[in-house]
Amino acid sequence: MTSKDVARHAGVSQSTVSYVLNDSPNQSISKATRERVREAAAALGYTPSAAARALRRGSSDTVLMVLPDAPIGSAIAAILEGVTAVLEPHGHPVVYRRQRDVGDLRALWHELMPAAIANLAAFPAAEEAAMEAGGIPVVSVSLDGAPGRAMRVPQTAIGRLQVEHLVQRGHTRLAFAASTDPTVAEFARGRLTGVEAACADHGLPAPVVLDVPLFVDAAQRAVQRMRDREDPVTAVCAYNDEVALAVLAGLRAAGLTSPDDLAVVGVDNVTAGRLAAPPLTTVDIGPDDIGTTLGKHVLRRLKPELELPEPDDEPAMDLVVRATT
Repeated sequence: MTSKDVARHAGVSQSTVSYVLNDSPNQSISKATRERVREAAAALGYTPSAAARALRRGSSDTVLMVLPDAPIGSAIAAILEGVTAVLEPHGHPVVYRRQRDVGDLRALWHELMPAAIANLAAFPAAEEAAMEAGGIPVVSVSLDGAPGRAMRVPQTAIGRLQVEHLVQRGHTRLAFAASTDPTVAEFARGRLTGVEAACADHGLPAPVVLDVPLFVDAAQRAVQRMRDREDPVTAVCAYNDEVALAVLAGLRAAGLTSPDDLAVVGVDNVTAGRLAAPPLTTVDIGPDDIGTTLGKHVLRRLKPELELPEPDDEPAMDLVVRATT
């Protein structure tokens, strides 16, 4: 169905249909005519074209969320849900894409003409400047805690939180269990930097860094390398909960236990962690809060008339202590 069909059904001009369905201001159209147009549109199942609206206005209602080229796990999914929950009630649907190629991203935002772009540490400031120059507000999240972004989720703080907890438990020889996935390298670097800095602050040796693949036999070999040293590792800061669960599997395969032989701390607070045997201690980065806060930052740019208070720029992280420490 088109607006011409609605106009014919309602007995009005096509321009009247457009004025009514788009709530155009400064049009003297009677209440009875407006109701007739809306009834005709409902009867025919007509909805205005989002693409046509975007062409008329120079932008769409859609908010584009650009993610780093990394797996979309439970944390990223929760962030997406939080952003969507804030923006959709205000008429801004959220779409997302993983950032792989800057050229493709440029083509996408030129074609989509989004109302705003949320950059989850996926592309650099130079690209943001081009988008802003094109009239598209950009709200960005940084992973390194540097100023100049609407939000900061410093990965170093995650590593520091892991070490502080393990030091309080009396551990002095720590390891960092890294992911073998190259797409998460930027996240991993920040977390390892935090672990290294916290160890240095406490006068501890630099952490032993080992890749831990998500296979039991490979994880067992990594665990044995940690334990067979002259100064055996007694606690592990894992890149995330998946890697931490692999460490636990490696421990079981080696006939060892946690925390008696090796304390383990993960990141992300995934459901499987609390169901593990033993249940996993982890850092909860608060992805729901990150998503909600990011959505509020975007909404402030899109609807300043709402006069929303400025959200926090660095959501809180919590340590969830369970049996592995």
